Amino acid sequence: MAMIKNYLFIKMSGKKGRGVFTSRPIPADVVIEESPVIVMSEKERVLLDQTLLHDYIFEWGNDKKQCCMALGYVPVYNHSYQSNCEYVMDFELQTIRVVTIRDIAKNEELTINYNGDWNNEEKVWFNTE
Repeated sequence: MAMIKNYLFIKMSGKKGRGVFTSRPIPADVVIEESPVIVMSEKERVLLDQTLLHDYIFEWGNDKKQCCMALGYVPVYNHSYQSNCEYVMDFELQTIRVVTIRDIAKNEELTINYNGDWNNEEKVWFNTE
């Protein structure tokens, strides 16, 4: 089942381009989005890695050889090493859920850590400055 809370919206986020924001405060531990994904094979992932879509796909599966394209707002959440949300993959249901990990203020940008864990400080593949 797809779900995006009606208080989320997309707007420009400085040098990051578009981002996801909230029009109201959100407490911690709230599922704010659950979106279906399109799963692609290891061969298709090699091809996608040669395109701009590489920046918007997620590694998929326990072995991380496949990839997926999430629908909904999921591809628009910007990265932060100290994100205020985390994403949870459900390989069986082929969905990604976005969950708040702390209280979030009205008009605050919602971020995820592209490394998977909300506080993982391992360098990502792009310049974050």
